[in-house]
Amino acid sequence: MFLLYFLIAGFVVSAGGQNFKPAPEGYDAPRTGISHGKIDTVTYSSAIVGGNRRALIYTPPGYSKSKKYPVLYLLHGIGGDEKEWFVHGQPQVILDNLYADKKIAPMIVVLPNGRAMKDDRAVGNIMEGPKVQAFATFEKDLLNDLIPYVEKNFPVLKNQENRAVAGLSMGGGQSLNFGLGNLDTFAWVGGFSSAPNTKTPEELLPSAENAKKKLKLLWISCGDKDGLITYSKRTHDYLETNQVPHIYQVIPGGYHDFKVWKQNLYMFAQLVFKPVTPALIEQYSNIPEEKPSAVVASTNVPGALYPQILSDNRVLFRIKAPDAQKVQVDLGKKYDMVKEEEGSWAITTDPIVEGFHYYSILIDGVAVCDPASQTYYGMSRMASGIEIPEKGVDYYNMKNVPHGQIRQLRYYSEVTKAWRRAFVYTPAEYDASATERYPVLYLQHGGGEDETGWPNQGKMDAILDNLIAGGKAKPMIVVMDNGYAVDPSAPRSNSAQGIRGLFANSALAKVFVNELIPMIDKNFRTLADRDHRAMAGLSMGGFQSFQIALTNTDKFAYVGGFSGGGMLQPGEEFSKMYDGVWADVNAFNQKMKVVYLSIGTAEPTSMYQTVNGFHLKLENAGIKHVYYESPGTSHEWLTWRRSLNQFASLIF
Repeated sequence: MFLLYFLIAGFVVSAGGQNFKPAPEGYDAPRTGISHGKIDTVTYSSAIVGGNRRALIYTPPGYSKSKKYPVLYLLHGIGGDEKEWFVHGQPQVILDNLYADKKIAPMIVVLPNGRAMKDDRAVGNIMEGPKVQAFATFEKDLLNDLIPYVEKNFPVLKNQENRAVAGLSMGGGQSLNFGLGNLDTFAWVGGFSSAPNTKTPEELLPSAENAKKKLKLLWISCGDKDGLITYSKRTHDYLETNQVPHIYQVIPGGYHDFKVWKQNLYMFAQLVFKPVTPALIEQYSNIPEEKPSAVVASTNVPGALYPQILSDNRVLFRIKAPDAQKVQVDLGKKYDMVKEEEGSWAITTDPIVEGFHYYSILIDGVAVCDPASQTYYGMSRMASGIEIPEKGVDYYNMKNVPHGQIRQLRYYSEVTKAWRRAFVYTPAEYDASATERYPVLYLQHGGGEDETGWPNQGKMDAILDNLIAGGKAKPMIVVMDNGYAVDPSAPRSNSAQGIRGLFANSALAKVFVNELIPMIDKNFRTLADRDHRAMAGLSMGGFQSFQIALTNTDKFAYVGGFSGGGMLQPGEEFSKMYDGVWADVNAFNQKMKVVYLSIGTAEPTSMYQTVNGFHLKLENAGIKHVYYESPGTSHEWLTWRRSLNQFASLIF
């Protein structure tokens, strides 16, 4: 019977309880003078995959083949493999310390590769279909191949009560899916920051009564700053409604990272394979107070009641299209809307991660903008957009501080033989003095967007207003121009093509150096020298910024790339990039005042590897630079807003 079954009669963890106590300092630091367990790599035969697979196995201090041990299967995330926990989480250190403090039961811990396919390495596009599907396939590999191997080759207790499964992110979803889907196999289940692969609560637990009888412990935890928290929250809500005892721990200030997951392991490991009491449930649970159920999206046009954002970040859409046969919302994926009376259509989406998202309405297969939403240029076309508020953050919100202005500037380019447009932000104090001069930041958008991106989606004026008002950034002018430029007189055969051509656009460099910068210096009160000029951009704009600024260091002393920077081509020597600008590293470090790189931790693998790899090249070469990883964000405006907020405070 479920040791916690009696809880449903009289014990419920109160919503709003703030009981979280973080792991003590040093819990994850290696100690001397204590006994240590051992981690080995094992190889087992997988009939499911059709070959041999590897796993790491931790055996505790004092391990003896004459004893029998319970087993915890500890799973990694979508970007990792069997070594992810070992490299980033060092579970052996955490467990050794817990053993030394006599806080956990002796156990064997198995760290498998949860990507069940022939090539199970975490390389290439880890989000492509077959690789994602391999995480679901691992259920059969775990049950039919790995567990039998462990039970044949190690002295373990071979029953449900002595078998646990837990994991982080994608592995957290696997743990909930596999553990709750196989209650005759696992009695202890833990999901740490479970990812979108987590099944719906109704699929996870079609029979709440069965779970109450068979589970020893169900643990669900996530950081409150984690964009994926909605998946943990919806599971908790369902469990609470159906009175299934569980621990739901929301970690204050926690993101989607190992700082959270190591604490999860530290706490979860202390509870498994031991009696769990109501007092322990209360001690480890931390359930924040509920917020209002729904709010009108800030990105709606004035007076529009929909879309609405629910407290768990699901979005309610409603649109009137009485003559339509089929209506869908395309927001990350396509949702079929349901026709209501009087010709309205409605749908509530899955939880949507925090930040700004483009979306479209599909009416009988035709993608159109939502008339209730403001429109934005992105994805190389006009699209609707919705802002899912980032909790506990206000640096890009409008506040009661002095506000600057964004001015539109049109000019004719002799390079492109066409009219161009730039937006120019001037700080709040600009018009108060006719003599004060200011430094200039040239700020570029990304691919598929234009010069409206930073003022609209990026909220750059609010970010700069708040920084300047708080004394965190120098008053500055910010120029936002279009990142596309074509010289019609240049022979097509001599023009760089494809992505490389966009990133190293010689026509754009000519526009900036020969036309835009002189025009800005002529028409605005600038400090017209390199020491007071910076360039930065996001994605494509980041690569362009490095290309233009580092081949014109007589004009720029600051450069920044947000999810974009240097791209080293195959066979290209690092020291010869940008006309050999860092052939003399010491001279470069003295000349450039700030070199800045940033990337989101959840970005597509290729983008992350490109930017992180460039950072490592700079580091190895001794080139001074600032490198920032935005926790839990992908290739999106939340990453770039955070980067601008940091970069603007470093320059001038």
